[in-house]
Amino acid sequence: MKTIKYFLIFLLSITSFIGFSQSIEGVWQTYDDETGELKSDVKIYKKDGKLYGKVIKLHVVEDLNVVATCQYCTDYRKDKPIVGMLVMSGLKQSGSEWEGDGALLDPENGKTYDGEVWLINDNKLAVRGYIGWFFRTQYWKKK
Repeated sequence: MKTIKYFLIFLLSITSFIGFSQSIEGVWQTYDDETGELKSDVKIYKKDGKLYGKVIKLHVVEDLNVVATCQYCTDYRKDKPIVGMLVMSGLKQSGSEWEGDGALLDPENGKTYDGEVWLINDNKLAVRGYIGWFFRTQYWKKK
C-alpha cells in the first residue's frame, strides 16, 4: 500500500513538472548583433511536430510607407515582404533543442543556414545558424 502511495505522489509530481515546462512557442524579439537595436518580432509556433518562425513586425523600417522586402533571396521569397515571411522552418526536436538543415533565413542577405534553437530560460532563446564549421548565435527575448 505504501508503494502505491509513493508511486502516485511521484506520478503527480512529474505531471506538475511537465505542466510547468518552458515553451519555445510565442513572440520573440530579435536584436542587431552589433548595435543591440531591436529589429523585429518573430512568432514561433509548432505545426505537425516541427518548429516555424514568422516575422510579424519590423522595428527598423525608417520610412513607414516603404514595404521591406527580401531583395537578396533567391527562392520563392525573392522581393516578397519580410513581414509575414517564414525565417525559421521545419526544425525538428532533438532533446531540448530544435534543429534543421537550411532552416534559418537571414532576410538581410537572403542566405539560408542550417540551424539550431534552444531555450536558455523562459525569456531568452538561443538561435544558431551554421555554415560548415562556422556559426553565429543570436539571443532573442520573449515579448
